[in-house]
Amino acid sequence: MIYTITFNPSLDYIVTCDDFRLGETNRVSKELIFPGGKGINVSIVLSNFGVDTTALGFLAGFTGEEIKRLIIEKGIKNEMIWLNEGLSRINIKLRSKEESELNGIGPKISEEAISQLYEKLDELNSDDILCLAGNIPNSLPSTMYSDIMKHLENRNIRIVVDATKDLLMNVLEYKPFLIKPNNHELGELFDVKLSTREEVVPYARKLQEKGARNVLVSMAGEGAVLVDEDGNVHMSEAPKGKVVNSVGAGDSMVAGFIYGCLKYNDYKEAFRYGLCTGSASAFKEELATLEDVEKLYATLKGE
Repeated sequence: MIYTITFNPSLDYIVTCDDFRLGETNRVSKELIFPGGKGINVSIVLSNFGVDTTALGFLAGFTGEEIKRLIIEKGIKNEMIWLNEGLSRINIKLRSKEESELNGIGPKISEEAISQLYEKLDELNSDDILCLAGNIPNSLPSTMYSDIMKHLENRNIRIVVDATKDLLMNVLEYKPFLIKPNNHELGELFDVKLSTREEVVPYARKLQEKGARNVLVSMAGEGAVLVDEDGNVHMSEAPKGKVVNSVGAGDSMVAGFIYGCLKYNDYKEAFRYGLCTGSASAFKEELATLEDVEKLYATLKGE
């Protein structure tokens, strides 16, 4: 089973306003509502691919009820932990001449709720994959991901981490199976600017030296780079297409990589599926389906 954890799930309210004017009343021309959060996005894509997945996380209030309903509607098993106070957040994505976001705060997560999460994690075994994705609420320590990995140490569970800054750096000593920074996040870790695929490679290797087994770096239109645990470097430009929605593309890349690993047990194929899945989600309103990905995969010329 593939488990994902989303500490701060959201309702993503995506609105299009053709000519947004600050300080004025604006009319929306289109609106969409999706369950959000990086881990949930990974679960949605895997479910779209026909892969069983369980979403873990924390929900509260009427917004939490709607998030849960939408997750179930998408065929995803969930073991969400209910919080007695607060509301799950609403994130507003505004599409106009420029794309803007307003992200909510979310509820406070209690010690009791964290204990319940650990109880669920204790049920995982070496056949499972765990994906830790996204930022965490300010009420939790920056060591939250590494605390979980320490708790699961020596259980041979493949753990994927999609996070930034200290949240990412703190997990490296526990040898995550995969980490997925983008080129800007990778550059921030080493105080450099990384613009080309070739520039990314030595810094990805630095993260491997610190403990990461596989390092997948997303680069939007520039494509992606994978430095795998066998020492091989895979790189490719992105498939061609019109970007419609950038939200969830990185999470989709993670899901595609996991799918490729499971199907082929081959990092080259996993990389290609990750790249095509990220692009497929960027080219449409909703997250990628396997049919979307297979079409793009057929156009990929190689690394």
